[in-house]
Amino acid sequence: MPMHEFFMGMNQLELINRAPGFFKYQPHNVAAHSWKVAQIAQFLADVEEQNGAVINWQSVYEKALNHDYTERFIGDIKTPVKYATATLRSMLADVEDSMTENFIKTEIPQQFQTAYTRRLGEGKDETIEGKILSIADKVDLMYEAYGELEKFNPEPVYVNIFQSGLEALAAFKDMASVKYIATDILPDIFAEEFTSKELLYDLAKSLLPDFTGKKRDI
Repeated sequence: MPMHEFFMGMNQLELINRAPGFFKYQPHNVAAHSWKVAQIAQFLADVEEQNGAVINWQSVYEKALNHDYTERFIGDIKTPVKYATATLRSMLADVEDSMTENFIKTEIPQQFQTAYTRRLGEGKDETIEGKILSIADKVDLMYEAYGELEKFNPEPVYVNIFQSGLEALAAFKDMASVKYIATDILPDIFAEEFTSKELLYDLAKSLLPDFTGKKRDI
């Protein structure tokens, strides 16, 4: 039982477009998203570590690189559909878990199955590495939306995506990495002109107490 199917799956991830069904100036695929999330998570873990957190770096990279691999089985379902009801979300998760479990049993060599059960499982848990993954995933999603907003894409979904990203960051507002995003990254974003800038600026100020609209002195 070789790793052929797993490696081929990486090619399939290049063909799965994110935010399907919406007009976009710059398409993004799941494979590129996973690489970007790994880069963002790496930096966020640096921030947390410099602020006293103990980081399991293997876990950071495994979670980030593999967090969307299972989308090769069901694709990237539109967020409004995926989260339409708790029941539907649970059903989709069950289908994904079942297909992932079967894939590991049939396509991953036995001596590596424990490792890939860990890597392909739900990475967004209550560990600091899981929280870093949650933040990194939303940061990349926000940048995908921001890329469309600064081109004045008329699709309202990108405002909604950016807004949901801010709301997700607010859930981790006490973490050092989110404080850094609020003080050093969001001010640079809001220094540019883009669709619904005022609305999103006000939302950021209401959700993230460390966001003042001005970059902190270093």
